[in-house]
Amino acid sequence: MKTVKISVIVPIFRIEKYLPKCIDSLLNQTFSDFELILVDDGSPDNCPKICDDYAKIDARIKVIHKKNGGLVSARKEGLKNAAGTYITFVDGDDWVDEFYLDILFNLAELNDADLVVTGHFREFNGKIETIKPKMVGVYDEKELKSKILPYAIYNGEFCEHGISTYVWNKLFKTELLCDVLFDVPNEIIMGEDAAITFSYLTISKSLVISSTPLYYYRQRHDSIVKSIENPKTEYYRLGLLMNYLQSKLQKVLNEKNIKEQITYYLYSQILVRSGGLIYDEEGKLIFNPFLNIESKSRVIVYSSGSFGQHILSTNIKNNFFEIIKWIDIDYHELNIGENFVKPISSIANVEYDYLIIATINPSYYNDIKKELSLVGVDQKKIVKINTDITEISKLLLQLGFGADFKFKNH
Repeated sequence: MKTVKISVIVPIFRIEKYLPKCIDSLLNQTFSDFELILVDDGSPDNCPKICDDYAKIDARIKVIHKKNGGLVSARKEGLKNAAGTYITFVDGDDWVDEFYLDILFNLAELNDADLVVTGHFREFNGKIETIKPKMVGVYDEKELKSKILPYAIYNGEFCEHGISTYVWNKLFKTELLCDVLFDVPNEIIMGEDAAITFSYLTISKSLVISSTPLYYYRQRHDSIVKSIENPKTEYYRLGLLMNYLQSKLQKVLNEKNIKEQITYYLYSQILVRSGGLIYDEEGKLIFNPFLNIESKSRVIVYSSGSFGQHILSTNIKNNFFEIIKWIDIDYHELNIGENFVKPISSIANVEYDYLIIATINPSYYNDIKKELSLVGVDQKKIVKINTDITEISKLLLQLGFGADFKFKNH
């Protein structure tokens, strides 16, 4: 097998509308010593043909057609066929800057890094936002264990990662990635990226984090699940991820730190997927994370992202709040039930009791809070989320999660 410097692996499933832009951006790189591995994960649309047509016009492209097995299995298949010294992943509905591979490679080589992390752009309905990592710098093995890993999943603010979970916007060493990726169970279909990224960090000896944004992440409405298909199934899947992370982190971190990081991570994922309010099987409310809000409170919900959508969907079923308005600064056409997203200016002269900022990211939360103050929102009406670790731990036990974070009631 002819070796190359970088193998780019693109898992592909039902993204025919976006795939050509992704492939074109990779073929137009200033860096030339790479191969492009397109993994068709049994896609039922036109993606297989798009892949084959591109392979005919560029010898750097390898196409793998496989039976549908999910994201982890597609990435594994790509890695099995990779000839590169380094690996980077690109999602087939995203695209990259023309200097993407060039800068990743140079950052790795100049710093002798096992892992390279960069910034990225978030594209949503034509608007582009720049996301830059906070912990920019070069870290050796000792610093990785003392400054990075203890804060990688939870950096002390609820709930923000010290290192982003995504496998895209990163460059991995192939030999190390093989030790990690083939060990990740295919059954992990929730938080697959986190399983890879945080496990890889535990065996890395050097890391470089750059704030340069090079990757364009396309956030799509149709990729957000608006309601939980089955809470027990979701909890089981989350438990698989958290137990796996615990087993990997045990090699490098103390038990107290692991428990804190994973407890907050699990809680944040449950909150987003449940719409905050958590009910038992009989439909009885067992946990309300929104401090001070009571039943029938008149509420404005800020954010049309995943958490905001789940809050709306959950409330349609359980009717806990009286939702007065649904707002977002990224105003766009979207409705759930009778609720339509409106621009933030629409709350002028509206009577309400509380406003929920539907994000678990503290940086976003604080920025949004400032913006809302400019349109006259009373800061005292902005809801805080319960982050008491004792209460969260009790909730997780009540839901059926064990000390090993596995879900026992499936």
